Amino acid sequence: MQFETYWDRCGVAAQFEAVSGSPAFAAQVRQHQAALAALTQAQALAGVPVKWQFQVPELGEGGACSLFGQLAAEPYDLTRILGGVTAQTQALLATATAVTAYYQQHSRSHWFGIYQARPNTAGEPVLVKLAYFGAESRAEFPLTEAFAQGSNNSAVGLSGRGRIINDVAAYVAEGGGYYTCDPKVKAEACLPLFNAAGQVIGILDSEAFDTGFFQGDELALVVAVAAQLSGDSVVAESAVPVA
Repeated sequence: MQFETYWDRCGVAAQFEAVSGSPAFAAQVRQHQAALAALTQAQALAGVPVKWQFQVPELGEGGACSLFGQLAAEPYDLTRILGGVTAQTQALLATATAVTAYYQQHSRSHWFGIYQARPNTAGEPVLVKLAYFGAESRAEFPLTEAFAQGSNNSAVGLSGRGRIINDVAAYVAEGGGYYTCDPKVKAEACLPLFNAAGQVIGILDSEAFDTGFFQGDELALVVAVAAQLSGDSVVAESAVPVA
C-alpha cells in the first residue's frame, strides 16, 4: 500500500503533524518499503526458514493477562489455526518471518510481532501471532470489545486506528488500558494492517524499553513495515478481515 494511503488511513497522522508533510520522512518510508518489496518476492522467500511452534507464557485467571516469566508446558502450534502446512501458509509465515528479520536488523526495538486476523479453533475472532522477536508473549488476542478495553492490540485490530505510545507510564496514569507483557516496556507502536478494500486484516506491534522511542527513523521504519504488509497479497488473501 502506498505510504500516503496508509498514513491517512491508519489514524496516527494527527499525532505526528511535524512529519506528515515532510518529503524526507516520506522518502525514508518509501526506501524501507522498496527494500521490503524485494525481500518478500516469491524467489527471495523460498529459502526463509519458518517456525510453526513457539513458547508462550502461562495466562492468568480467566486468560486476561500473561504471567511474565512463566512459560506454558506446551508450545503454541500455528498449524491448527492456519489450517495446516500448505504452500499458502508456508508463504505467509515466510513473509512474516522475513519482514520481522528486516525490522530487527534496522530497529533498536526490544520486541516486535506480526499478527493476522483469523478465527481460532473455537471459531472466535482473534489476532494470531505469526512471527516475532523478543521475549515470549501471548499467541492470540481476542477481537472483542471487552478485551480491547485493556489491550492495544485488540483495540487497534477492531478499530483500524493505530496507537503510538511514547510513554507507557503516562498513558496508563491518564487512564489508558494496557496489556502488560513485559514490565520493562516504556513505548509501544501498534499499527493496523489493511487489505485493498480497507478492511483490517491484522496488526503489527513494536515495543521498546525507552520512552520517546517512536520518532524519526524508528517511526519511519515501523510505518513502512505496516504499509508494506498492508499491500502484501500473501498476507491479505489468507486473512479473515475484521467485520
